[in-house]
Amino acid sequence: MNESGALYVVATPIGNLQDITLRAIETLKAADLIACEDTRHASILLNAHGIAAPTTSYHSYSSRRKHRRILEALQEGRRVALIADAGLPGISDPGSALIRDAIEAGASVTVIPGASASLVGLVLSGFPTDRFVFEGFLPVKPGARRTRLETLRDEPRAVVLYESPHRLLRALDDIEAAFGDIPMSISRELTKRFEETRRGRISALRGHFTHHPPKGEFVIVLPPQRLRSDA
Repeated sequence: MNESGALYVVATPIGNLQDITLRAIETLKAADLIACEDTRHASILLNAHGIAAPTTSYHSYSSRRKHRRILEALQEGRRVALIADAGLPGISDPGSALIRDAIEAGASVTVIPGASASLVGLVLSGFPTDRFVFEGFLPVKPGARRTRLETLRDEPRAVVLYESPHRLLRALDDIEAAFGDIPMSISRELTKRFEETRRGRISALRGHFTHHPPKGEFVIVLPPQRLRSDA
């Protein structure tokens, strides 16, 4: 492994394009190659900050050949930056496989931290933040989703979840079935123009989103066990 080759795991904004660090911009400008989930989506951010480094797509459907080519670039001594569509690569996205293989191959791996939807949603919830567990996206299949929620029912810490708009109402039904009509927080469109956080019991929040079709990506926060109580 050439000593100059390195993988830079760079956090990008979760919405507002200004939520990127100076270090992240400098790293992306100096990269020999930027691996991103969607090159068209990434170009919006890169153009906004005058970043002209070449890009290549890298996502959950990328072939093993593409994966190997990026690792070969590291072995050739190139500086490769890995970015996600939003937030930190490796958290609920396919970048974790590339990071793991780069480490195993002996590459230098550096994380450039930045915005995090899970932490923003947790803080906005108003619940205690001293201890929490991040569960990411719940399983898509109903049975698996309910099973996962059952395992979390006795979790003493706050629980942070991600959910897509078209599955939000079904997720709320299953959360109530597992936990009862507990208080919770739901944030969407974080850092964007129509950012919104709604707090209340599941029944009230489900009623709101039934009459206001869910839009955007969601962060759901369930309170610590001591704050949960059925209506």
